[in-house]
Amino acid sequence: MEKLKVMTIFGTRPEAIKMAPVILELEKFSDKIQTTVAVTAQHREMLDQVLKLFKIRPNYDLNIMSAGQTLFDITSRALLGLNKILEEVKPDIILVHGDTTTTFAGALAAYYHQISVGHVEAGLRTGNKFSPYPEEMNRKLTAALTDLNFAPTDTAKKNLLREGISDEKIFVTGNTVIDALYKTVRNDFTFSDELLNGIDYDKKIILVTTHRRENWGEPLRNVYKALKKLVEEFSDVEIIFPVHKNPIVRDVVNEELGNLPRVHLTDPLDYEPFANLMSRVKLILTDSGGVQEEAPALGKPVLVLRDTTERPEAVNAGTVKLIGTEFEKVYENAKLLLTDSAEYKKMSEAVNPYGDGIAAKRIVQAILWTYKLSDEKPAPFNS
Repeated sequence: MEKLKVMTIFGTRPEAIKMAPVILELEKFSDKIQTTVAVTAQHREMLDQVLKLFKIRPNYDLNIMSAGQTLFDITSRALLGLNKILEEVKPDIILVHGDTTTTFAGALAAYYHQISVGHVEAGLRTGNKFSPYPEEMNRKLTAALTDLNFAPTDTAKKNLLREGISDEKIFVTGNTVIDALYKTVRNDFTFSDELLNGIDYDKKIILVTTHRRENWGEPLRNVYKALKKLVEEFSDVEIIFPVHKNPIVRDVVNEELGNLPRVHLTDPLDYEPFANLMSRVKLILTDSGGVQEEAPALGKPVLVLRDTTERPEAVNAGTVKLIGTEFEKVYENAKLLLTDSAEYKKMSEAVNPYGDGIAAKRIVQAILWTYKLSDEKPAPFNS
């Protein structure tokens, strides 16, 4: 019997983190599955860091990243490059992840070749096509092309059902980011950056990340001004801020937070040190999607610098709070968690709704079951 040809397609660091457990699980079934890995390298350096960590060597690398690239550039280069790869490999199914431009381009390329699509982390929605932008529509457009939907939670499944996707095409798996996190965080981890090794994590350490397009400009400036006030007001507060390399973000960060005592501006961190850093800080402020899923698994409260989220499960569970980017809201919400131990405990001890560390196993089992290579249909993840 010929092996089932499964190709994974991704291009950014977050995708790589969440697809790595799936690839490693697929490789366990080499008697039944031929696994091919294709990367667009929509991100380059950040992607390579994750590939190295999980010891994944792509079979194909489009290397499309260029300085000042636009969404048009990414979409067209990915689509044309993937066309040639799909013509050569002729997979039975391709797997894409989440909500990037590579995700949509991969699904569209597969559709043009009449190849089945599996969507890992399917069904996340805000209901606002411009928030997050362009991720919300990347998800919805991909959903229209998908044959197997791997929804991380029951909420995500319900979103898909509301859009008319049939129940038999949806598998609730948990989120693979928790699989990756559990493989990465260690109590004995040592940072290569001596600055991070030298910080007293018994103090009130705040970890900050920002990068969303919809927050560029004054929204981010408001956030940074609130952080500045917190540092000036509380002598035991320190901030660690791995600053995104985009100059639109970096310039505002330097203007508001540069050269402040107890504010440590670093370059973006590799996934492994970042995950271990999350496990040691007191509080996280972010506009990232992935961090909203990861931090609750580590017992860390998250204040989300957005007005909407496609991950409402953590908000409902109480591990995450949406606070937007207004100065007063950022300042007051962070101050509350720094000074009110009961409020902090309530958020830090809430149950993580996103996964149990075996999402990748459920995804691969669903593929094997669908293609009649296994009689065992995976039981759904229940948070």
